[in-house]
Order: sequence, then structure tokens, then C-alpha cells
Amino acid sequence: MSRRAGRRAGRRLRHRLARVTARTPVHAHAGSPALPAALRAPELEPGDRARLLQGAHHDPHALLGAHPVAGGTLIRVLRPLARRVAVRGRALADEGDGLFAAVLPGPLPEPYRLSVTYADGTHLVTDDPYRFLPSLGELDLHLIAQGRHERLWEALGARPMSHQGVRGTRFSVWAPSARGVRVAGDFNHWDPTGFPMRSLGASGVWELFVPGVGPGTRYKYEVLGADGVRTLRADPLARRTELPPATASVVHAGRYTWGDAAWLARRAETPPHAAPMSVYEVHLPSWRPGLSYRELAKELPAYVSRLGFTHVELMPPAEHPYGGSWGYQVTGFYAPTARLGTPDDFKYLVDALHRAGIGVLMDWVPAHFPKDEWALARFDGTPCYEPADPLRAEHPDWGTLEFDYGRPEVRNFLVANALYWCEEYHLDGIRVDAVASMLYLDYSRPEGQWTPNADGGRENWDAVAFLQEMNATLYRHCPGVVTMAEESTAWDGVTRSTDRGGLGFGFKWNMGWMHDTLGYLARDPVHRSWHHREMTFSLVYAYSENYVLPISHDEVVHGKGALVEKMPGDWWRRRATHRAYLGFMWAHPGKQLLFMGQEFAQGAEWSEETGPQWWVLDPAYVAAGDHQGVADLVRDLNARYRETPALWRLDSDPAGFAWVDAEAAADNVFAFLRMAGDGTPPLLAVCNFSPVVRPAYRLGVPGPPGAAWHEVLNTDDRAYGGSGVTQPAPLRAEPVPSHGRPESVAPTLPPLATVWLRPAP
Repeated sequence: MSRRAGRRAGRRLRHRLARVTARTPVHAHAGSPALPAALRAPELEPGDRARLLQGAHHDPHALLGAHPVAGGTLIRVLRPLARRVAVRGRALADEGDGLFAAVLPGPLPEPYRLSVTYADGTHLVTDDPYRFLPSLGELDLHLIAQGRHERLWEALGARPMSHQGVRGTRFSVWAPSARGVRVAGDFNHWDPTGFPMRSLGASGVWELFVPGVGPGTRYKYEVLGADGVRTLRADPLARRTELPPATASVVHAGRYTWGDAAWLARRAETPPHAAPMSVYEVHLPSWRPGLSYRELAKELPAYVSRLGFTHVELMPPAEHPYGGSWGYQVTGFYAPTARLGTPDDFKYLVDALHRAGIGVLMDWVPAHFPKDEWALARFDGTPCYEPADPLRAEHPDWGTLEFDYGRPEVRNFLVANALYWCEEYHLDGIRVDAVASMLYLDYSRPEGQWTPNADGGRENWDAVAFLQEMNATLYRHCPGVVTMAEESTAWDGVTRSTDRGGLGFGFKWNMGWMHDTLGYLARDPVHRSWHHREMTFSLVYAYSENYVLPISHDEVVHGKGALVEKMPGDWWRRRATHRAYLGFMWAHPGKQLLFMGQEFAQGAEWSEETGPQWWVLDPAYVAAGDHQGVADLVRDLNARYRETPALWRLDSDPAGFAWVDAEAAADNVFAFLRMAGDGTPPLLAVCNFSPVVRPAYRLGVPGPPGAAWHEVLNTDDRAYGGSGVTQPAPLRAEPVPSHGRPESVAPTLPPLATVWLRPAP
């Protein structure tokens, strides 16, 4: 309707209202239009009236809206602050407290609209929210009650839609123990009194369709809890939020058109275990501080492509109130943080990465949630998302609450959330944070401060069942996705399939490898020989799980220093050891993950306020070449890695690895072979973690006899800032037995360096 037509219709409606009012006697309520006795509405039962006005009625639709009665149709409306309400030209009687009612003669044809005039003169013509049938079907409610609604985000939350021919938004929220729930927002000036929601039976779901409300509207739920406390809550399934520190939810309807169909089709062709995968971990708000999602989409894909990483892993992008938590204390599990833009803007970034050939993983945090009173904690006045047992509810390390994995609806909330990110945002996988804290009931808890399981043990079998369901659901619905577990214990079967009793993850972070190798390299080379097995121990268990080798944000914060600063000696030695370690890491069985800033050996540990030290790459900086050399090495490591099947094809198979020399402790040398198992040439990796050159260092190699071994990569190359001890000519395999092999080569080993050699085809 045009604005002019609307004004004409408004004038006609006011004239009709004036005629009706002129014909009716004065009603008992002062200031309200009088109605004939036959049109007076029966009074509400006092208990119903009180509960309705207090927001404590389970079925406001039974009291409000239109209902057939003897002699006509009873219409009752709750509009606080309204001066007058009319339906089809008939003014309703003012019953006080914002209630208006009348019995209109005869049946009331559908649909009808309300004409509402407020004390300030504002006039509104709108559909009555209480004339609509429930907008959720019985199947949805059944699945929610069973904890089996895999697409929960389509049933709960704020969903713009057309219902019974009218555009509006359906609000629905799970609050099973609440006495009542109302919705407040921009559309009702944040006064929820006139918008109580109805309880949909045993499902625990409260629902209300509000006509005329569309995308961009801010809202919250006013929950009257079972404890009698009234709180204003953000929507647990909000798909968009206000910019923190504001905490309202925002009605959202995605309009983004994806351009990554070819990527999605291609990613399922090869199992990730048998494909190259090197991951660049990114904290989006600080990678380039101040950039939005769309601005990041112009810079991040180009940078990652230039370095040759196959994937990025985003530290938690879901909404969180405190930026200093880096996203690990989530309040908006279904909403990308508004700090960098809208949900469609985030999709634009993911799409740009996909079109650049880069996979996108995200950190996902189902282990705990913060206690903010506007979020999930005691959502319905009871332990709702968290366990009722206080010895299980409180997370001892982070001042947060744990999820109740044994409650079907809570488990459903989380499983659907993992699926949501992969389906709605086309993510290629998730890395699950703090899995160990989920698996063990006594995690970080002293004796007597934890509750055993039914068998008296420490295992959290509910968490196990949840993780199995999550992994199985994700792999079933999203071909080509991968899940990773940050799990630091010896739990058996983290990456074993669920049908064989495992947790079902695709990969596990190898925290033991990270801890041992960094411990070795932190020592002066003169002492390393006594700790040689810290570098070789990972191969004892390398094939017990499918591993990722992580040098993550956790290793370069909280006083731990940047990666290069962990190394001993002067600047040259630290930088050389940094390069040698990266060469060792890329050659070791498993996938690689490197946190931003470590790809160019920044000297300071990471700060979320300032991000990477990009200025060290500025040509004006005196040591810019030192840092650029490390970045160039990472670029070449990724390039050689991708083109060398021996480094990734048998990552999960012991046949893909063989030691040449694991016992050269006195020399600080490690030499091993990687094989593809398909006839392609193997790769020989030799790491010298001592600061001395070792000429003619003989190493046994496999056939063919007399093969020419070429230097594929040398971290001591001058191009990377090294001393330039390289092998300019191929090394011819000689019939000199060594290390149990009939032939050998004798390369010169550069100081504090890793060398990759490969025979000519």
C-alpha cells in the first residue's frame, strides 16, 4: 500500500470509528468507548488476568485474539499504553492495564486487523499476533523433544517467514521450566508486556509469530524463570547479534549467493588424510586490526595463497562478549561475531577463500559457556544448559559452566550447531576445543570435588556419546568435511570411527609432539644429546591416531614468547633453529598447523590488540630480510610439500615412514625417509640441530643403485637468511653400506638446518 493510500485508509477508519463511538453509550471504564450490553466481553478470570499481565501464562492465545462465543466473536487485545483499539471499525472496551475487549456480532471473517491509537497520537494498523495458529509443526516439536532435530536452527530462534499469508517473524525458544516467556524488541519499544509467548506442550518450546517484524529488528526474550526471577535473555539460536558490548539478538534473513559450488564438489574427492594439508591459524579481529569481513576477503586469501597453505583455521568466529577471550567464551553459538560485519559478510569471506582454493576450518567451543545472566546460564531459572550437579556444572579453569551432555535437548543444540556452521557457512571442518575437559569428570578437579559416573569411574560417558553423535552427523551430511580434536591425553580411539567404538574425529592435535619437540629445541645444543628421544618419541605412537602437528596460538601467548624466541643463542642461531624446526615439522608424519606471525618469525608473542608484527617485513626495517627469508621458506615448504606425495599420501600408514638414523644423539642429527608407496620417489629429510657443519655425513638410502639425489630444500639457503651451506650438485648413491642399506649418500649437513633430498625419477 502506498503512503497516500495508507493515509486515505486511515482517515476512512477514523471516520468509521467516530460513527461507532457516537452510536454507543458510555462504558463503565472512564475514557473508553461504551458498547451495548450485548457486546460487552465477559471478564477474564482473575487468576488468568494476573498471569497474563505478569507474563506467566502458558497459553496467552487462549485469552487473546478472536474466539467464537454465544452471540458473536470475542476479541481481546493486550496493548499497553494504547488509548484506543478497534477491529473492523468497532472500538473495543478498555478493560484496564492495556487490555481491550468486545464481543463483535456474528462470525469474524479472517483475517482481521487491529487499529491501535496510542496516547501520543501514534496510529497503527496491524495484524493481531494472537489470531495465528502455531507456526511450528508437530514433527518439529517431536524432534526437539527427542533431541533429534538436526536442523534445529530452522525451528528455533527468530525466523522471518510468511505465515497464513502474512509476513512477519516467528520467535521460538526452548525454556522448559520457565513460568512464562515474552518477547521484547524494537517493534514494541522493548516493553514485552503485550507479546507473551505460548508454550507448545511437553516440548519445552515457547512460540509467537509477530506480524510485520522483519530482518534487522533487535530483540530479546523476557524469561520468568522457575525461580521467580525475571531476566532479559539473548536468543540462544540468534543468527545475528548486536555489536558487542551490546547484547541484543537481531532478526536475520540471509541473502548471500554462493560462488563456491566447484570447491564443495571437489573437496569430497580425496580423503583429507591422504591429501596435503597445511593450516594457517588466524585470529580474524587481529590479523589486520580494523578490517571487516569483506576487507579481509580482499587480503587474507591472497596472502594465504602466496604462502601456499591449503587451509585457514579461524579462532572461534561465533559471537562472544569479551574480546580478550579470543572467542573461546561463546554466547552466540549460531551467530558470527558482529565485530567484523554481518553474517552475509562472513559468508563472503568464506566464499572468497574457497574461490582461492583454500579450505576454511573453525575453532568450535562446546566444552563450556560463560555465566552472563543475559545468555545461557540458568536460562529458564533452573540449570537448563548446564548440569544440575554443581560438582559437574562449574568449569574449574575458566570460571564458566559446562554443558549437560546427558540432556537430549542440550546435546541437540550442540550437534545442530556444528552442522549449522558447515551447512549454512560452507565451512570445511571444525576443530573442537578442550576435548579433554569434556571427557573426564575429574578434569582439573581435586579429590572429593567431582562426581563419578554410574560405574564409579572418571569418564564422562555423556560427553563421549555427544562427540560420537556430532562427528557421525557431520560426516553423514557434509561430504569432505573434517573434524579435529584438541585432546591432550591418552584417550584411546579419538580418531577411530564411531562404529568401532571411537570418538569419530578425523584428526587429533598432537600436543605431545609439540611439547616434546619445543622442549628439546629450547635447550642449548650442547645439552640436546641428553634429550634426543624427545624428538624421536612421537614416532612411537605416530600411527595410533591421525595427527595434526600444532604450533598454535596457545604456544605464543601468556609469557611463552614467540616461536623464534623459544630457541637459545643469538639472533642468527634462534632464527636458524626456527627454520630448521619448520623443515622438520613439514617432513614429519601428520598435517601442519602454524599460527599467524610465526610464518615470518616475529619476535614478540602474540597480542590480540596488535596482532602480527607486520612492520618487521618492511624493507625499511634493519632486519626485514631476516623475517622475509623465513616467510619465503614457509612458502617453499608448502610448495615442495604439495608436490611431494611422499610427504602426505601415507600420513596415516606406517609404510610411509622409515628411520635412517634415529640414534645420532651425539651429533644432534635426525634422518628419516618418507614414502608414498606408489612408486614415486621417496624423500630423505636430514635435520642437524647442532651449530656445526658436518661434511660428508654418510646416510643409507634405498635404491635404485647409483641414483642421483637432488637437494629439494635446504633451510640454510642464503635466500632464507642462512649461511649458504648447500649441495650444488646431485649426490650419487654409492655402493657403501650404511644404516642397514647397501647404498648410501654423504651430504654436507649445514649448521642448525634441515635438508630435503630426493632421487631423480
